[in-house]
Amino acid sequence: MRKYSFILYITIISVLFINSGCKKITGFSKGNLSFSADTLVFDTVFTTIGSTTKQFKLYNNENKTVNIEEVQLMGGENSPFRINLDGASGDNFSNIELEGKDSLFVFVEVTLAVNSQTNPMVIQDSIRFRTNGVDQYVQLVVWGQDMYYHYSHIGPGPDSIDTNEGTWPNDKPHLIYGAAFVDEDKTLNIQAGTDIYLHKNALLYVYKGTLNINGTLNNEVTIQGDRLEPDYDQVMGQYYGIYFDSARPSKINYAIIKNGTTGIHLFDHNAANLDTDYTLTVTNTKISNNANNGILIYSGARVKAENCVISKNGAFGLLVLLGGDFNFNHCDIVGYNSESQNQAVGVKNYFNIDGVTNVGSVKEGVLTNCVLYGAQTSEIGFDTIGNTPGVTLDFNIQYCLIKKETIGTDLFYGAGNIWNAEPLFNNVSSDLYLNDFKFPVNSPLFGSANNVLFPTVGSVNIEGLASGNIGAY
Repeated sequence: MRKYSFILYITIISVLFINSGCKKITGFSKGNLSFSADTLVFDTVFTTIGSTTKQFKLYNNENKTVNIEEVQLMGGENSPFRINLDGASGDNFSNIELEGKDSLFVFVEVTLAVNSQTNPMVIQDSIRFRTNGVDQYVQLVVWGQDMYYHYSHIGPGPDSIDTNEGTWPNDKPHLIYGAAFVDEDKTLNIQAGTDIYLHKNALLYVYKGTLNINGTLNNEVTIQGDRLEPDYDQVMGQYYGIYFDSARPSKINYAIIKNGTTGIHLFDHNAANLDTDYTLTVTNTKISNNANNGILIYSGARVKAENCVISKNGAFGLLVLLGGDFNFNHCDIVGYNSESQNQAVGVKNYFNIDGVTNVGSVKEGVLTNCVLYGAQTSEIGFDTIGNTPGVTLDFNIQYCLIKKETIGTDLFYGAGNIWNAEPLFNNVSSDLYLNDFKFPVNSPLFGSANNVLFPTVGSVNIEGLASGNIGAY
């Protein structure tokens, strides 16, 4: 029995010795790293406002574990960039083991300091990876831009109200963070070529004051969100919009308003005063890709629009709610949004507030030489309450191309309307920047306008050309 135990013991020792002899102590790989990008480029970032987070990966393509001796953000604490390596933040890391055929994420953000320059600047830094005594670099590049900064909270707080007056310079962009206010009896003029960016939920608020946006052909005023990375090019709802609250007569000419929540929102406390002036006259302007409405007229505000393109907004192109007046001539009010959408034009003259149905008047509801078209079966809808003391409803729709499931028979549909004909726009792509609402000569829009009864501003279209066509082009 002792003999067999001894033999079993020797056998076990031999097996362990053989197995251990098959394993070699390999140590770390003598190789280096590879990277998913050798340069990380950030698009224009405004000073004091942080960028989105970008990332790249580093790879160990060897079978053995590699020891990364050091990872260093070369600008150190003074760098505008910030890095995060595998969940840890800092500017210097050491002795990081990366197993064979494995990878790590590196996340990078950037915030730029004010530099008091009007021209864009380029800021560079790099991240150094030292492995087996060899240095490898990933370059970091950002285009930065100084700006004029307009900041105020809405609601209680210690911040003072920004009561803009005068003329905004156009040598640098303007950033609105919170709200920029045009206060009572003040006037703000915005010059051609001004770029205005709004942070999340921000708005340009006109309270009993006057706003004049004075863009020109090929030198428009642009209004959009402050995230300039390509991923945000066509994201709706990045900011609120322009809000006119009982404003004095204002004007917008040659502006591009995009990617907000409501492009232009108007509300008039003084509707009962029978003011004959338009709250807003908007001409030669493109309003697109807003999450809710292109233009919202609420409770008595009055809008005149000519040569405008209101397209691909999330709910309505033009919504009139609880009354208000509108006179639109030579406008494209069109849908085609890839998101859920209501109609190009919607009119509802009542609204329930605290359980009470409030009813308003539409004393002027004019659509002439306009295109009301899109992907819905009907692109115009009315939900109105009439026969109410003190309430007036007066509509006039002539020489328009209208998409509607059943052809309108109401008396306010006048002469020259074209029903349910395809306008043959050049391109109604879901890509906002590929939209082209021009059309060939065989389009029903061509030569079908009435510019005698309904002349345009300066008798030209949005491109400054004489036109007898329905729509803005």
